[in-house]
Amino acid sequence: MAERPVAGKGRLPLALLILVSLLVTGCASRSGGETERDTAAAGGGWVVVQRGDTLGRIARRGGIPLERLQRFNPGVDPRGLAVGQRLLMPSQRERAPSGGPYRYQVRPGDTYSSIARRFATRPARIQAANPGIEPTQLRVGQLIGVPLAGVNASASGASASSSPPASPAPPDGSGASRPDPGDPPASARGWSWPLEDYRVVRAYGTDGRGTLQPMLLATDAGARARAVADGEVRFAGSMRQLGRVVIVHHADNLQSVYALCDGLVVKDGERVARGTPLCEVGYSNATERHDLLFDLRRGGKPLDPRRVLR
Repeated sequence: MAERPVAGKGRLPLALLILVSLLVTGCASRSGGETERDTAAAGGGWVVVQRGDTLGRIARRGGIPLERLQRFNPGVDPRGLAVGQRLLMPSQRERAPSGGPYRYQVRPGDTYSSIARRFATRPARIQAANPGIEPTQLRVGQLIGVPLAGVNASASGASASSSPPASPAPPDGSGASRPDPGDPPASARGWSWPLEDYRVVRAYGTDGRGTLQPMLLATDAGARARAVADGEVRFAGSMRQLGRVVIVHHADNLQSVYALCDGLVVKDGERVARGTPLCEVGYSNATERHDLLFDLRRGGKPLDPRRVLR
C-alpha cells in the first residue's frame, strides 16, 4: 500500500508552503535562541543552523541536553554543520534510549520511509513495531516506536520505554545506536583509563535482556575521573538517574562520557588535556561502592572502551 505524507489541518499550495518556510527561517535568524527554545517547548520541530552555531550552542538555546539533540540527529556530523542545515528538535514526549527503540512524535510530512531514512533503519521495521498503525494513517503528534537497524526491538509508540537510558550517548541519558560502528580511528589508540585505581565490575556489552550496557568501574572514596584524551568539555551537569555527568569531545568525532559523579571540577567549554581531573566519583547506596559509569562513542554510536584504552 502506498504511503501518504502526513498533512496538517489542510493542504497548502506549494508556493505558500515555500513562503511560510522562508518566513520561519527569517524569524529564526532574527530571534535566534528564543525561536529554538519556543520550538522545543511547543512539542518539537526543526531548527535551522545559523552562522557560528555548534550542536552544544543549539542544545543550550533549545533548553535540552546536548546528548539528547545528538540522539535525535544521528546522521549529523557536529564538526561539519552548515548554515541553513535543519536539525530535529525533540519534544518532551519523545525518548531515545540507548539501544532503541525511539519513541518518536510524528511531524507534518512524515511517512514511514522518511522516518526510516532519518534514523538509518527500514520502513518495514517501523511498521512491524507499530502493528496497529497503517502507513497511510499516520497523524501529526502521534507517538510511534522506531526500532534501529540491527537492534532487536519491537515496541509500539504507546509502549515505548520512557525511562532514561543506562548511559548518555552522549544527556537525558546521549544515542540509540548500533555498537562498534567500525574500527576506532588511529587517533583513538592507547588512551588512558579514566581512573588510576579501579576494577571492572560490569564490562561493556549486552545484558541478559539484550540491552547494551556501558562499562562500570569501581574505585575508592575520593577518586577522581580523569580525561582519557585531550578534548573539550561539551557537557558538565546533572542528569536524571545518572548523577553528575561530564562529556568530553575529542578528535575524529569521538566522545567520552563519565557518569555517576559527585562533584564536578570542570565546566562546559573547557579544554582539557589527557589526565585532567573531571569529577569526583560518587557513592552508590544500591551497590555500596564508589562507581564510575564510563562510555565511549564515535558520532554518538557506542564503542567498546577496551578497544581504545591501554
